[in-house]
Amino acid sequence: MPNFNYKGINNQGKNTSGVIDAESEKAARLKLRKIGVFPTEIGPEGAKRAGGLRLKGDVDFGKYFQSVKGKDIAIMTRQMSTLLAAHIPLVDTLSALIEQTQNQKLKSILGNIKESVVQGGRLSDALASHPKVFSSIYISMVNAGEASGALDVVLQRLADLTEKQEALKSKVFGALMYPLIMSIVGVLLMSFLLVYVVPKVTKIFEDQKATLPLPTKILIFISHGLASYWYLVILLVAGAAYGLRRFLKTKKGRTLYDTFSLKMPIFGKLFRLVAISRFTRTLATMLASGVQLLKAMDIVKNVMQNTLLVEAIENAQNSVREGESIAETLKRSGHFPPMVTHMIAIGEKTGELETMLLRVADSYDSQVDNMVSTLTTLLEPVMILVMGGVVSFIVMSILLPILQLNQIGT
Repeated sequence: MPNFNYKGINNQGKNTSGVIDAESEKAARLKLRKIGVFPTEIGPEGAKRAGGLRLKGDVDFGKYFQSVKGKDIAIMTRQMSTLLAAHIPLVDTLSALIEQTQNQKLKSILGNIKESVVQGGRLSDALASHPKVFSSIYISMVNAGEASGALDVVLQRLADLTEKQEALKSKVFGALMYPLIMSIVGVLLMSFLLVYVVPKVTKIFEDQKATLPLPTKILIFISHGLASYWYLVILLVAGAAYGLRRFLKTKKGRTLYDTFSLKMPIFGKLFRLVAISRFTRTLATMLASGVQLLKAMDIVKNVMQNTLLVEAIENAQNSVREGESIAETLKRSGHFPPMVTHMIAIGEKTGELETMLLRVADSYDSQVDNMVSTLTTLLEPVMILVMGGVVSFIVMSILLPILQLNQIGT
């Protein structure tokens, strides 16, 4: 059922506005009059024009260009959990979320979900019609919450899980962005020096026909190459990036990349910590929400972006089907640290697997925090030393022939 924005005057003669759902604009007007509101402006819900509501023929471009981020889903999920815990019916809860949501794309999606629920559909089925916004983990947990009658509790856990994952992603992204930005700035600065500054200085040496030292010759060669064949450099870089991207889409390429990412100095350990933290926390949340172990493992492997770890989880899943322990299979893979497999083994024996998984996740989140802080502290001087080394090479390459010319002059 579509929603309509309205402005009007209530029984007390005061201005009022809001959103109302109805089959048509005419039905919306009748519905407003029944509740004591005389509408002065009414139109389909969407972006507002200056001085009035969006007219019927206007296009709401917001929902096409906006993206639904993880934090939007987390906020919406927590609000839904709070409203349901207050015993507000699901349809009314969805109506309230539609009014409160600022993201136009998410508002439109919630409107579709509400319409499906009003027609008798299940919430999990309605969410499943938007797979790009709601993950399989989200849908499965909502499905389990509906089956157990504890949807508000499950949604609370989902909100916590989403917020934790977003926080973890932000930390890692922040740690990686610093060296990336510094590298880009450094490359642009060096390119400017080599293409515009160095040729003007080295032309003096060429005019003098002086014998140049090796560093200066190397500098002139690089400068001349960039200035004369810059388009070839761009084509080579673009071609290499395209070829690497195509190679990584192959099974062999992805396996090599995932193996290298886990063995990288410093960053390899960080990637492993993040992956295991996501795995343990997601699995614990799904088990606590009533999802069966085998189904949870089948779904949770989708959050792992490393094929080696996915393969280890698939082997553990097969072992569980045959009555074996999860911990033993993960231990044999060699990709999970002893502390992780030991805690999982204890959880299996004591029947507190969810608790042990959450403890592992909390421990690894703490390690990620410490490691990101250390990396951020160390990367700054390292990047400065690298850029300083390159600048020093350029300066020395220019100064050496100048010193030689002065010696000849004396």
